[in-house]
Amino acid sequence: MLLHLQSAFGIGVIVALAWALSEDRRAFPWRTVIAGLLLQAGIALLLLDVPPARAALLALNGAVDALTGATRAGTSFVFGFVGGAAPPFAVVNPAGMVSFAFTILPLVIVISALSALLWHWRILPLVVNAMAFALRKLMGLGGAVGLGSAATIFLGMVEAPLLIRPYLARLSRAELFILMTVGLASVAGTVFFLYASILKDVVPGALGHILIASMMSLPSAILVARIMIPGEGGVATASESDLKYRSSMDAVARGTEDGLKIYLQILAMLIVMVALVALADTILGNLPWVFGAPLTLERLFGWLFAPLVWLFGVPWQEAATAGSLMGAKTILNELVAYLNLAALPKGALDPRATLIMVYAMCGFANLGSVGIMIAGMSTLAPERRDEIVPLALRAIVSGTLASGLTGAMIGLLPVI
Repeated sequence: MLLHLQSAFGIGVIVALAWALSEDRRAFPWRTVIAGLLLQAGIALLLLDVPPARAALLALNGAVDALTGATRAGTSFVFGFVGGAAPPFAVVNPAGMVSFAFTILPLVIVISALSALLWHWRILPLVVNAMAFALRKLMGLGGAVGLGSAATIFLGMVEAPLLIRPYLARLSRAELFILMTVGLASVAGTVFFLYASILKDVVPGALGHILIASMMSLPSAILVARIMIPGEGGVATASESDLKYRSSMDAVARGTEDGLKIYLQILAMLIVMVALVALADTILGNLPWVFGAPLTLERLFGWLFAPLVWLFGVPWQEAATAGSLMGAKTILNELVAYLNLAALPKGALDPRATLIMVYAMCGFANLGSVGIMIAGMSTLAPERRDEIVPLALRAIVSGTLASGLTGAMIGLLPVI
């Protein structure tokens, strides 16, 4: 009970922090905040507390296994034993045969192609339009920003604005900030299965939790953005979007090409970020030891972010461990953080704290993603670059608060 009250206190503090950072503290959007919190709670209770819905989400792990197996068939054919095929020699250490680059990460390319195909077949647009309609009715969003925000969950923070490209120049400053915050508070459909494949042995029904986390962070991001930069109104959208494919094969080809870009980008970022962390740890290792152990970035992040994760509902004795994960997510990216979470010794975090962190870290709010967002949105709306750059730098704060609010909500509700 005390831990649930701790999460409730955290929700209040996060909302207060957003208000303290507001450009107009007198214009507090009470209706949006109340609607956003109720919508968050409703999504979680419906999908996690109703037995049939919960069973369906747990069954999604089968989809993870199916897609992972299908991807393994492709990587085995192309890369041979490095990609998962049977090796032509005796293997003494099977774990040493696992290649992240050639067996796990190619899942991103397959999902990107599949998403493009589902978009061309008009399956994803039906879901996106339904969510956009709900956001307009429940949270008062304009048609353009509502559609762009709903699409972000499936398409990503750079691809989703393509749907409303003709309207980007007409969005208000507050609406542009909402679009950015949603992009940094959630993750794209192209990585749902990747993260679920990493976490499936840590959290039962990992794919369902990743999907719910992104859905919950949608109203969370809107309410935090509206507090920090208040604004009303919005432009309507036309029925057609810029995201079109000429045929199913065109969708698969372009989706594969987009997935390859994401794949290479993730590989490059992982190489650079892991190398920089190792370099920083080498430098810190030359400093005097603290509490009987050498300083590392992981320990520093743990101390720095411990109060924040405590607000989410993590017990204080586990806050340093969870804080190091949150620090890795913010400074590096959520993929590294999830890999670190999956590698934790058994019992390092209890099941409740583990689930809170899965939800709180499910967002793109990190320095690398901010750079990608600035480049992508500046290309789509070059005339607004002078607005986009400072708003994107603020959005890393609002995105972190929004995904943290999602983690705290999961800690509050009786769903764990």
